[in-house]
Amino acid sequence: MPETSSTVELSDVSLTLSGGAGPVNILRGVSLALGSGEAVSVMGPSGSGKTSLLMVVSGLERATSGGVRVAGRDLSAMGEDELARFRLHHVGIVFQSFHLLPAMTALENVALPLELLGDRKARMMAAEALESVGLAGRQEHFPAELSGGEQQRVALARAFAAHPGLLLADEPTGNLDEATGATVMDLLFRLQKEHGTTLLLVTHDSRLANRCDRRLRMHGGIVSALE
Repeated sequence: MPETSSTVELSDVSLTLSGGAGPVNILRGVSLALGSGEAVSVMGPSGSGKTSLLMVVSGLERATSGGVRVAGRDLSAMGEDELARFRLHHVGIVFQSFHLLPAMTALENVALPLELLGDRKARMMAAEALESVGLAGRQEHFPAELSGGEQQRVALARAFAAHPGLLLADEPTGNLDEATGATVMDLLFRLQKEHGTTLLLVTHDSRLANRCDRRLRMHGGIVSALE
């Protein structure tokens, strides 16, 4: 089993991207620490930098300046291949739009990252992960044959299958109706507690934010505590 220590440490992180009108400052000196097993929500208006924050924490976007450490590792010191392997071992990601591969069954979608890790029990672990989200009977269905809520549950199973220390969730209920979203979030928080996973959750829903141990607000690329 891979090491699951998942403390996140951002030190004065800035992210500047090039735009048509010149450089755009997305993150402005963000410093943030997440303890192992802690659930932290980030709220804020569209364009405030919330998704970019997740991208930097996952290593999918490189910070322009500042320090990013996840599970005790300095992400800036890793090459792209090393970052990809690191994510497979340590980071689960759940997106608003599910990001399932349409030509693969639910079981194959969940097993894929485990197979990339070289786990010989990938399909068995994937089946167990699907059972944990209530989809034992839907393993051979393709994404187009599943409802939105079922697709997001497959995405949750995939994210938790390798027992990552850190889960990043970007508006995971954004494409779901209220009742289905509530069911999915109950499941996410249950799995997070069962696995002892650190959770960084971006959401517009204050009810979801309030379920976390700590709430943050993001505005203009700056993070502050939410009163």
